[in-house]
Amino acid sequence: MFEPAQTVVPPKLRPGDTVRVIAPAMSRTMVVEHDNTRWIDERFAAMGLTLTFGEHVDEDDQFRSSSIEHRVADLHAAFADPGVAGILTVIGGFNSNELLPHLDFDLIAANPKVFCGYSDITALQNAILARTGLVTYSGPHWSSWGMRDHFEPTGDWFRAAVADDAPIAVEPSRAWTDDMWFADQDARTPVPNEGWWRLRPGQASGRIVGGNLGTLALLQGTGYMPSLDGALLFLEDDFESDAAAFARHLTSLLQLPDAGGVTGLVIGRFQTSSGVTREALDEIVARQPALRGKPVLAGVDFGHTSPLLTFPVGGTAELLIGADGASLTITRH
Repeated sequence: MFEPAQTVVPPKLRPGDTVRVIAPAMSRTMVVEHDNTRWIDERFAAMGLTLTFGEHVDEDDQFRSSSIEHRVADLHAAFADPGVAGILTVIGGFNSNELLPHLDFDLIAANPKVFCGYSDITALQNAILARTGLVTYSGPHWSSWGMRDHFEPTGDWFRAAVADDAPIAVEPSRAWTDDMWFADQDARTPVPNEGWWRLRPGQASGRIVGGNLGTLALLQGTGYMPSLDGALLFLEDDFESDAAAFARHLTSLLQLPDAGGVTGLVIGRFQTSSGVTREALDEIVARQPALRGKPVLAGVDFGHTSPLLTFPVGGTAELLIGADGASLTITRH
């Protein structure tokens, strides 16, 4: 496990800035099959941000991706370009970890800037934290902004994280969705939010490590895994992860040598088809020695449902869970 000498928060995005869109996992062709770019363009224009695209974002091979060489080239070009203030990923996928041995971490460290995405991008974000100390952002992809309805507070949370320095007091959304919105913008029914699941009481603060659990697990035993000592874990998984899969990945993570230094756990909302219940999560948590006496909160608005919280990988947060409620505050981002 790597722990950088210091943590670096990138400069915030400002109106007039340029944001580069790259495809380090799957191709933009996956997204433009359903043309929702009108809402993407309108929202970024409203923020005063100009979007540009990596040279290879539309390359599409048998894995619906492009070569390692070209994906690395676009990522390096985005960090190296002084005219680019932020970087967004097109979409997730399965193969971002292929890039890790080829990345120039010195280049990335010398050009700190906002880097945002989620799901498979977790591999890049945590590796960048481990090797450079740069804070990155688990939040909406470029494609996520194409959601016509029921998008907020996703955009508000993004702006709070990457365009403002104030602490972010996270509150549960009023409603959430879990659907194929990109294929059918009309057939959507929000579900009232029953609130967070307070699985274990307590108080914790720490450096945020995490994102997609299945992807983070790929870093174990490599030179790209950040230290868990002092970490407040933020973990989520998608529909492919049922209770058993989540349990085994969490168990593996919490058996790392420095897992005793984990201060607490925040779990994102599961997709409906995963079938993960509160009762199952409660039992999974109870089986983890590394979590004894530490606060655990679940059902938080991040993961593969909407809305989507933006949180800083490498930033800091405070978690307080009592008998009558809970509070979650992102303190450094």
